[in-house]
Amino acid sequence: MNETVKTKRPRKPKELENQPGKYDERNKLNDLTGKDWLLLTRSYWISETTTLDRTAYAHPAPFMIEDVKKLISMYTKLGMTVLDPFVGSGTTLIAASLLNRNSIGIDLNEQYRDLFLNRANDSKLSLGNAKYIVGDSLVCLDSVHDVDYIVTSPPYHNILRNDSKGTRSNNGKQYRMAARDGVGYYSEEPNDLGNFDEYCDFINAFSAIMKKAIACLKSSRYASIVISDFTVNKQEHPVISDIVKSMIDIGYEYCGTTVLLQTVKPLYPFGYPYAYKINHHHQSIVTFRKPIDFVML
Repeated sequence: MNETVKTKRPRKPKELENQPGKYDERNKLNDLTGKDWLLLTRSYWISETTTLDRTAYAHPAPFMIEDVKKLISMYTKLGMTVLDPFVGSGTTLIAASLLNRNSIGIDLNEQYRDLFLNRANDSKLSLGNAKYIVGDSLVCLDSVHDVDYIVTSPPYHNILRNDSKGTRSNNGKQYRMAARDGVGYYSEEPNDLGNFDEYCDFINAFSAIMKKAIACLKSSRYASIVISDFTVNKQEHPVISDIVKSMIDIGYEYCGTTVLLQTVKPLYPFGYPYAYKINHHHQSIVTFRKPIDFVML
């Protein structure tokens, strides 16, 4: 007589116990159910805003918390450590803390650390597991080890220093979807990626930092760069392809690109009525993986 063998049902992580969907105990990447995992593999997301984002708009190019939370949910488990080497107003640290992850952020501008602390205070967030380092990532990354995930958005070369306008405001109030008014750039530091005159110097500086970062990243873990194409010397440039090439040259494996749609951005008549000029209403989340057999060259 054949006996029926009962298989043990995989137990969900505690924070998923009341959520629908099945959890597979073989999942070493994250704490998501199969359903939630599948939804995050779409090749496009629609950017989401929350009230916690409002105080970030003093920064010229802030992340949205919900967007970063999705990324952290996909690529980490509870208690893992997230690194952002261009942390700015601290959105990555806030998103990580909301998900009970440890986090390390690095930025040159001390004013942005103050902005981050104000955001945490205004929102009454507990950020005991978040570390904000003021300094040059090229130096500070030497003391960072055993990171489980990297997510960041570097400065877009020197576009905030050109004649186009940077920060968004509307009758004194700041909004993501409002018209641009006034110039806001990152810092006066000569090693700031937003201050290089030559585009090739920007790419080389970015690559040097991400080479340091891969040494901090655990084997087989992931890194996501949020970036878009932009103009270089008033000409549209395929920046994303340059970023992908530089990351592959370092030794990262390219895993794919997610389009982050920003539907609330306004349209501008660039070039009208003489020439076509694109309105960028999305960013690209370009994801890479550190190979198991990675060797630093």
